[in-house]
Amino acid sequence: MKNLYESEIKKELAKYANTTIDILTENDITLLPKPVKRFFSHCGYIGKPKMNNAEVIWKDVYFKMSPHKNWMSLTCYQFNSVPEPNRIAYMKGKLMGLLPLEGRDKYQDGQGNMLFKFLKFIPVANAKSKELDQSALVTVLAECFLVPTYALQDYISWTSMDTNTAKAVIKYNNQEASGLFYFNDRGEFTRFETDDRYYSEKGTEYKKMKWSAIAENYIEKDGIRFPSSLKSIWHTEQGDYEYFKGKIVAIRYNIT
Repeated sequence: MKNLYESEIKKELAKYANTTIDILTENDITLLPKPVKRFFSHCGYIGKPKMNNAEVIWKDVYFKMSPHKNWMSLTCYQFNSVPEPNRIAYMKGKLMGLLPLEGRDKYQDGQGNMLFKFLKFIPVANAKSKELDQSALVTVLAECFLVPTYALQDYISWTSMDTNTAKAVIKYNNQEASGLFYFNDRGEFTRFETDDRYYSEKGTEYKKMKWSAIAENYIEKDGIRFPSSLKSIWHTEQGDYEYFKGKIVAIRYNIT
């Protein structure tokens, strides 16, 4: 599974190996909504190289497989690419603290796929569907401000809602999804909400359900500020179901 993850990253890196990396300027963000422009300025991205891709380095990651399950500790690796919306994540943990479980969750070439294996070889899930394609695309959108040059791409369009809120629509491979980004007065992105993500209890039947991602505890490294804590929440009819939480210790841009 780790080899699969690394091979998929190499595929993306090969596509754009000769891409020229320009400097991000005020002119690049002119048409963005005010809260998004404030984010770029406050978090230090103006005057820095544009991001072609990124490696997100996680620690203290926990996942809950259902509302009534216990939290599972995970090791997590993540890669995002910008020219086309792309996100690949590899996770490994132990069921009940004993039995190895590995997973790879991705949006690549316009398709989503969630693959899990038990004891390294036994497939537990290999989910592929139109609903998963859209849900994976929504995840790329939600992480827009971890790799902020996503916000400049033609496949994302923006509408200003108010001083601290902006709506984004992402369109790719005949799929479309949207959501609201919320910012604080300093310009930090704090929350993303969407009704365009699909929820499935058993991986067979899907229904749209409100979903949100929360970004907290901004830190600064190399002159760039980013959220060091993220969590994901389903807002079900029975109540909120927080199923993912983790800390980001670093984000490496333009890896080769």
